[in-house]
Amino acid sequence: MEDLVKLKKKISSYFKLSGFLILSENSEYLAGQLMPFDTAEREKWLTAITGNLQSQRLKSQLVERPALEKAINEINRVGLDEDQTVFSVIDAFSIPRYDYNRQSKKFELSSEPRVLLTKPSMKSGHLRQRYELLLQKTLRHELFAPAVIENGVSAESRIKKFKLLLCENLLATSIVEEAVVLGLLTQLKEGKFFIEDPTGYVELDLSAARFHAGFFCEGCFVLAEGAYDEGVLKVAGLGFPPVESAASSRAFFGTQNSWGGESRTLLKYCSQLQEVERSNSEATIVFLSDVRLDQSIVMEKLRLLFVGYDSCPPVAIILMGPFAVSDRQPHALRSHFDALAALVNDCDRLKQETELILVPSCEDPTAPNILPRPAIPKTLASGLLKAWPRTKLLTNPCRLQYCTQQIVVCRLDLMAKFCRNTLHFPTDTNNIEQHFTRTLICQGHLTPIHPIASPVYWDYDAALWLYPLPDLIVIGDSCQSFTVSQHGCTVLNTGSFLKSKFSFKVYIPSTKTIEDSEIPDNMAD
Repeated sequence: MEDLVKLKKKISSYFKLSGFLILSENSEYLAGQLMPFDTAEREKWLTAITGNLQSQRLKSQLVERPALEKAINEINRVGLDEDQTVFSVIDAFSIPRYDYNRQSKKFELSSEPRVLLTKPSMKSGHLRQRYELLLQKTLRHELFAPAVIENGVSAESRIKKFKLLLCENLLATSIVEEAVVLGLLTQLKEGKFFIEDPTGYVELDLSAARFHAGFFCEGCFVLAEGAYDEGVLKVAGLGFPPVESAASSRAFFGTQNSWGGESRTLLKYCSQLQEVERSNSEATIVFLSDVRLDQSIVMEKLRLLFVGYDSCPPVAIILMGPFAVSDRQPHALRSHFDALAALVNDCDRLKQETELILVPSCEDPTAPNILPRPAIPKTLASGLLKAWPRTKLLTNPCRLQYCTQQIVVCRLDLMAKFCRNTLHFPTDTNNIEQHFTRTLICQGHLTPIHPIASPVYWDYDAALWLYPLPDLIVIGDSCQSFTVSQHGCTVLNTGSFLKSKFSFKVYIPSTKTIEDSEIPDNMAD
């Protein structure tokens, strides 16, 4: 404590010599940031900070907290441009929405304002946007793209080509022997399934259908192949739209930042960030789900986790809800967050160097069971925000960016929803995780199921898109944890922290690997 007081006085004197004034609470904040360093290193930091403040051209001699934070962040990212950050968080309501322009074959940023209670036309509008997204990448796939003539030989001689038809093409005739249609799988009449696109809908006969890998739920977009006869498409094969690599998808966005965040351009190919990512081999990101703060055993395990990481702080610790099940009253949740803050009283390095990110579940109070779910209100976490200033309250789902890597985080029991709503349960039950992953990646969406099973704000449906594919999709599902990689994208399910003997996942960005970790019962402080 004595050292902290001396450091605060030194900071005030240093700022006065540089022509600045600093309030006591701001000098305390800066002292907390400089405490881990020795005397010589503190001198370097103070010189760099005051120099940065002078370059900011402040309107007043009094230095406010935002100016200090900006100076520290800019010094930390030496060699990076102003809008390039090593780690950033993006809430669902700020994720940009892009519309596909068929004429230019490009995605264009939508300028229309978005609201939670939007116009009725968006009920079908958001599904049309998803259809256009899937249609354009399907038409580029080698099975559907026009044949290319090479040396006088058509590619059709080597690869069987398919012609994608619209529902109106089928409705305009009586018989089509070979038909392939892309559309929404829906049940317009009790017990009867249809495929629907913007031009109409056609009844499906699935009695002899061969189902490809994945969960085929009402609300998915599917490719139906079969013979059309007198108003019914007798399906021979039912599959998903093909997958497209992230690099191929990004070509249709240009340099625009389709991911979200403060940067105007996409940071995926930033050479400076790539170098930081490679060199920082010890950087880790920790994921926990089903963190019930109302359980005493969970709080004890979290205390051990924080104490253990205080000596080697990760880049971020992501805690996903539900945070309280026994008592869902907002005032009770506030007391649980205050108790969480008390756990890190002695973890100074952790509080200074690690981002604590809270992602609520749909069971947490103060918001309806609709995605995207707003963040926990700041009034409920005020004690935690004060004790751990680097705490971020994010939406569900949300996005993270570490250097060039893109990470999606969603807390939802998706596996159970898929299993309950699928038309055909996969016969290969030993690889359910593979089917789960394929469903998400092929659909390019976090919740490709009927809105009754998982309602979505129509105007913010783009926040649930998985297109272009991110590097990592983290699902906080309470089922058994798993890790599956397909087409350059890794899907990680954390499992339940409470139900899995307090296990959690650690992501290492430099190698793109995931480690299984657990807090043992006999762990000493």
